[in-house]
Amino acid sequence: MSLKTFVAEALNNFQTVAAISPSSRFLATAMLEPRTLARTRVALELGAGTGAITRALLAQLPPRAKLLVFEINPRFFECLQQSISDPRVILINSSAENLDAELRRRGIQKVDAVISSLGLAFMPEDDRQALFQRLSPFLHHKSVFTQFQYIHGMQFVGGRLCRLNLRPLLSRYFGSVQSKIVWRNLPPAFVFTCHARSQ
Repeated sequence: MSLKTFVAEALNNFQTVAAISPSSRFLATAMLEPRTLARTRVALELGAGTGAITRALLAQLPPRAKLLVFEINPRFFECLQQSISDPRVILINSSAENLDAELRRRGIQKVDAVISSLGLAFMPEDDRQALFQRLSPFLHHKSVFTQFQYIHGMQFVGGRLCRLNLRPLLSRYFGSVQSKIVWRNLPPAFVFTCHARSQ
């Protein structure tokens, strides 16, 4: 998919795309570097877009791993179907809000790695909380969750524009939360690395 097409789709469906360009290779690297993927059995990608991070993930996952990829945008999902044929990938054209049902339907009980490009700033607070409540039962003590957020981090609350601070939300569900800035992305982004609580 060309950048022009991506931008057009983003403008038409910004609420779900929540991006103005595909993730850079620098952002993809930052999203994956906090974890050792060589021993990952099940990975989960939320909001794959056109697959920039998906392809980086596949380059590091072991041969017998499973990668469940959620993408709600029909045009991006079609792009993923056409460009990714790796047998480790399970493409799911559904909202990440359905992740618990989709995982259980496939007999998956635990997830080792979760990589999220979801536009959390564009989700109502109740939906953000519900997403992590659904995800939490599938995490174990070595699970790692990464999430990026554009550096401006703006959201609409009650019709007003304000900054979203993701750290309190993430700290509620994870034992440790660290962040770094990736400047070489359009726009620059924070990458949050979260480790599950010890059980």
